Amino acid sequence: MDNRLVLYNTLTRKKEKFEPLNPPFVGMYVCGPTVYSDVHLGNCRTFVSFDLIFRYLTHLGYKVRYVRNITDAGHLEGDNDEGDDKFAKKAKLEQLEPMEIVQKYTLGFHEVLRLFNTLPPSIEPTATGHISEQIAMVQKILEQGYAYEVNGTVYFDVEKYVKEYDYTILTNRKLEDLLNNTRELNGQDEKRGRLDFALWIKAKPEHIMRWPSPWGVGFPGWHIECSAMSRKYLGDQFDIHGGGMDLAATHHTNEIAQSQACNHTQPAKYWMHTNMLTVNGTRMSKSAGNGFLPHELFSGSHPLLNRGYSPMAVRFFMLQAHYRSTLDFSNEALEAADRGYKRLMNAMALLPKLKASGKKVESDIAALRQRCYEAMDDDFNSPVLIAELFEAVRIVNSLYDGKLTIDPLSLEELRTLMQHFVHDVLGLLDDNTGSDDFEKVMEVIIGLRNEAKQNKDYATSDRIREGLSAIGIQLKDSKEGTLWNKI
Repeated sequence: MDNRLVLYNTLTRKKEKFEPLNPPFVGMYVCGPTVYSDVHLGNCRTFVSFDLIFRYLTHLGYKVRYVRNITDAGHLEGDNDEGDDKFAKKAKLEQLEPMEIVQKYTLGFHEVLRLFNTLPPSIEPTATGHISEQIAMVQKILEQGYAYEVNGTVYFDVEKYVKEYDYTILTNRKLEDLLNNTRELNGQDEKRGRLDFALWIKAKPEHIMRWPSPWGVGFPGWHIECSAMSRKYLGDQFDIHGGGMDLAATHHTNEIAQSQACNHTQPAKYWMHTNMLTVNGTRMSKSAGNGFLPHELFSGSHPLLNRGYSPMAVRFFMLQAHYRSTLDFSNEALEAADRGYKRLMNAMALLPKLKASGKKVESDIAALRQRCYEAMDDDFNSPVLIAELFEAVRIVNSLYDGKLTIDPLSLEELRTLMQHFVHDVLGLLDDNTGSDDFEKVMEVIIGLRNEAKQNKDYATSDRIREGLSAIGIQLKDSKEGTLWNKI
């Protein structure tokens, strides 16, 4: 395997050559959703980005075990072990059992990702399905001396940990700054240190989701689930750990601390983080009133949107930005992306209709293919890849219009290149025309137009052509017959 892939490692803050621990096998863990509400676009951007990474690693020939968890317990409203349980609060609001909430929003999450054409992960473990593994890990951290128990709650001892390890290795922040930004403990607080966090939480009498443990009835802290499940399915150390950049400062920092305290090793060799979303230059958030859900984006029902956009056009829009770059939603940007997506799909539809001749194409398909790989090998640079693919679109259109010729071997190389990078790597499908039924409708329309021309009814023939053109379909008469494509 000729591996030239480099990726940006948050842990070292630089690009590094990708060298798996046990090639050709790759272990990748990505933090999944907390399923107490509809999945938001920030989550979708992260999962589309890691779908691209999963697809490309697989395309290169790696055997990838992709693990993406479902958080269905243990996530309190505040990240600092404060507030109500998100599931219990939503269940009470909707008068449902907590696991009904979990089921409802897990199904919704899967449906949205299906619309975005993301591949399912190899394993999708749930927090509630791995309580015993989490308890076992908490016990081991206690035995190692990096945790303490108070009244049925177990806390991670950050002060003890920092004597031997770098707690801020992932974010490169100063420990003093973290302490200064954390509130002082009051006399009622059970924690010994301000940065300490809960590994296991004692359940209050009214808490619905609870399990027995060596420390009494309770439930796991939010951070321990990912450490326990990544360890179970990928080992003490694996290749890639991913998620949104908002997880780095707390969740991923605490994951590293837990794994180091338990296993005395970094859990992941490479840490990868996607950037945030903005709307018209302002960070997307519920509080700002500029956040919209995927179904609002597809339907155009949100007041900030001029119209709706297909899931594939939105996927294309997301991939036009590098996963580490801010992605800004605006009507203008979505319109431009929609046009670009349709141009790309139009070229894909023309590929089967192209005819080869004995003459070699004037463009070097092999060089174009190499540039596509160079783009993806440079930290999965999808915007550069898309720019290269539009050179392929230009070639396709020129061949279709008769401005270029191509030999059979080069035509096959062009078709393979487009299939590999548009469908297999970028995961883009044509969702504008429907299916074979549309092809059959077009055959009937073209047949009626040809009949009109044979009868010298040129007015009807022209009306058909003009009518199709008005809805974005172009007809082209050639020696092989009448061909059509979307404008």
